[in-house]
Order: sequence, then structure tokens, then C-alpha cells
Amino acid sequence: MDFFSSADLITALPLVFLTGWACILLLVAVFAGQRPGLLPALSAAGLLATAHLLVSQMGLEAEGFGGMFVTDGFSTFINLVLVLGGVLSVALSYDYLKRMKIAKPEYYVLMLFSISGMMLMASAADLIVVFLALELLSIPLYVLAAIARPDARSEEAGLKYFLLGAFASGFLVYGIALVYGATGTTLLSGVVAAATAGLEFPIYLALGAGLILVGLGFKVAAVPFHMWTPDVYDGSPTSVTAFMAVGAKAAGFAALLRIFVAAFPSISEQITPVLYAMCVATLIIGNLLAISQTNVKRMLAYSSISHAGFILMAVVAYGNDAARFDVVSSALFYLLGFTFASFGSWAVVMAVEKGLGRGLEFKDYAGLFRRSPGLAIAMLVFMLSFGGVPPTLGFAGKFYLFRAVLEGGFLWLAIVGVVASLISAYYYLRLIVVMFMQDGEPEVHREPVLMITAGLTAVATVLLFVLSEPLLNWASQALLRIF
Repeated sequence: MDFFSSADLITALPLVFLTGWACILLLVAVFAGQRPGLLPALSAAGLLATAHLLVSQMGLEAEGFGGMFVTDGFSTFINLVLVLGGVLSVALSYDYLKRMKIAKPEYYVLMLFSISGMMLMASAADLIVVFLALELLSIPLYVLAAIARPDARSEEAGLKYFLLGAFASGFLVYGIALVYGATGTTLLSGVVAAATAGLEFPIYLALGAGLILVGLGFKVAAVPFHMWTPDVYDGSPTSVTAFMAVGAKAAGFAALLRIFVAAFPSISEQITPVLYAMCVATLIIGNLLAISQTNVKRMLAYSSISHAGFILMAVVAYGNDAARFDVVSSALFYLLGFTFASFGSWAVVMAVEKGLGRGLEFKDYAGLFRRSPGLAIAMLVFMLSFGGVPPTLGFAGKFYLFRAVLEGGFLWLAIVGVVASLISAYYYLRLIVVMFMQDGEPEVHREPVLMITAGLTAVATVLLFVLSEPLLNWASQALLRIF
């Protein structure tokens, strides 16, 4: 079997290009890394070129590397979201890193390698490739979290992320081993074929799927595997936090959806109760802990956990044949809305942040509307989108999610989701009240790229609400090809 034919490389061309570009960028960083603006410009150019290649592959459905890698509508959609997140991350990072005096040449190289891992995870059709993608995604993130060394909080964040990431990898490998023991293969298509033909020890497949769920649960920060999130988000430089809040979550859910929807429908009866309990716990604990936060960065960290719970609501219904298409398309659509609101909110946090770990309390946002009306209104839009209030992309995302959950027959889960949304409204409105109704003199850094990014993401969060139906149809068409 030829694993490296030219057809394979063409199938994986966007990923191959971005990985090669990251290697070139590494050489540029060594020899010309001190030239201001060169590395972020080259990083953005590489990401835009990758986006062009992804767009040119729209409609393509092909396998490569012996069926271990697949290009289809699902991978193209997720990869476009990841590349969009990469471009926004570069935009947010440039001035912020200079202001915090942590502009290091390796920063953008590590970011591109991590995005390569995320893209590989979205296209992985083999459990071994999922593991390799997880490591390629995670190892650069461990370094990025600690890149503000010798800042103790950043080093602590990197170490905590590394240790818990190692646990996640361990669970994933044990799960893959059990699935291989039950089916004799790690190819997702092979797992389906073996399960359809009948297994001698089906319990091994269910146990393996459970351990894989644990491993990916760490990556998407689902309860009870969320413990790393607040400390790592808080200790990492905010530009890194913004990048990992979207990228790691999108890649983790991409793997979760492809593995469970495509390979494990035969054990949905055993897995669904576990997913149900995990989803409810994530919704409740994430939101309740967010209420008590006085630090905006930690509040957004717990908010991110609760959003993982909302996406898990769709995954719970994956075993229902009638709802399966809506399950995946609604999850993808929600991820798109979360991407815009998340990067926009982190942009505002970076504009107000005084220094590493300073200027992040709620009280530091008092009077923001009077000091910088544009930033305050942008933050208002992002908080409303997180809370699912119209007319924002977040409202459309929650609407489609709840519809998929109800189609799957999980009425009580939908009720829990509604209650969780109401709880979240409290801490989102609390920040809005502080910005608009309390007096203060917040320190605002009006860096052009940062301000433009915050403005564009706010406009997109509102305008794309109008286009939510075509966007959902695009996501639905993408999904048709993974079944």
C-alpha cells in the first residue's frame, strides 16, 4: 500500500502547505526574527493561502494515506473556522505581545504548528492519527501558555496544561488500545465494519469509547475534566488564551463528532447516558462557578466551559438517526458563532489589560462606555451573543442546538439548557452593568489592529445573524458527506 502517493499529498494539500509554511517560518524566525512585523505578516499570509486552498477543495470528497486521512465537507468547514481563528489570533497578538514585552520569534511558529495539529484532527479518520494530531496540537500550546517566562503565573499555566494534557493523552491511548482489541483496527471505517459484523467482546469497544471520551473531554474542557481551564486561561498571556479557547475546543469537538457519529453509533445506548451526565454537569457547574468570579478572564474561562456543555447537548443526541444530521450541523454552526464572540471578547479584555495579570477585575471595566464607547458596545454584543440574545449569532446557534436536542427526544436536557442560559445571563449582564452604569477611569489601549479586530468581530456577530440560515445550510451540506 502506497501511503505517500501524490494523490495523498493533494488530498492533504492545505495541511501539508501550512506545515511546510510553519517550517519555513521557523527558519525566518532564526535568521530574521527580530524584524518587527515580519513574522506576523508571514503568518497571516500563510493562513490566508491555506484558506484559499481550503476553499478550492470545497465539494471534494477524498481519502488519503490508506484511508487514515479524509477530506470532506466536515473537515473543510472545521478547518476554515480554525484558519479564521488563526488569522484573528495573529491580529490580536501583534501589538499585545509588544506591549507586554513578550514578543518572541517562536510565538507565531508554534501557533502555526498547533493549527496544523488542529486541522489534522478534523481530517483524521484513524484513531492513531487522532492521537498524533492531539500531540501536534497540544505540545506547542504547552509552550505558548508558558511563553511569558519568567512570569511565574505563565510558567504555572504551562506546567498545569502539560500535566493534564499528559493525562488526556494517556486516557486516549488506553481507549484506542481497547477499541483495537475489540475490532482489530483503528480505522474508523474498519471499526464500523467490525461492529456491524459482530464483536466477540463488545464490552471492550464500549470501554474504549468511554476512555476516548475522557481524553477528548479534557481537550474541550468538559466537566469533570475542566479543572485546568480557569488556571491555564488566567495564567497564560491573553492572546494565547484567546487562541486556545477557540482552537483547542473546535479541534476537540471535531474529533469527538467524527469519531462518535461516524464510528460508534452501534454503542450509542451505552455511551448516551455518560454523555448526558457529562453535558448536564458541564452546563450547571460551568455557569454556577462563573457567577462567583470577580476576574473577567476567569469568568470567561468558566463561560467557555459552559459553552462546551451547550455543544455537548448536540452530541448527546448523536445516536438518534432522525436527528443526526441536525446534531452535527448545529454543533458546527454554534462553533462558528462562538469563534466570533470569543475572539471579540478577548480583544476587549486585551485592550483593557494593564499588564500580565493586571487590569482584569470587573471593577477595571467601570466607566468603559464613557471612556471608549465603541469597545463597550462591542463587548455588549459579545456578551449578548454568549447569552443567546437576538439579534446575534449566539442566539441562532442556541436555537438550532435546542431544535436538534428536541428532535433527538431529550426534552429535559433542553430544559436544563434553558436554565443554564438564564444563569449565564446574570454574569454577562453584570459585566454590562459595570461597563455602562458604574463610574470609573479604565485604562484603554487603542492599538489599531486590536480595535479593528474587536469592531469587525462585533459587526460579524450581528450581521451573520441575518445570514444564519444559509450558514446552517452550508454546515448541513458539509455534514452529509461524513455519514
